[in-house]
Amino acid sequence: MRTPGRHILQAVSFAGLALSIIPAFLVFGGLLSMEIYFHLMVAGMLMWFGTAIFWIKKDNLG
Repeated sequence: MRTPGRHILQAVSFAGLALSIIPAFLVFGGLLSMEIYFHLMVAGMLMWFGTAIFWIKKDNLG
């Protein structure tokens, strides 16, 4: 898939990864509650696993 759709899927995937990493630092700094943290982590997980399977090729995995 070498279309603009692939780039959109990659952007959504990386945004999901950011939602999985950044909130941890915000909780550590006391800027975010644990409840919001859990919601953001679930959203990030769903974004990553829901989109990455469509653009990661099997031959690139090892």
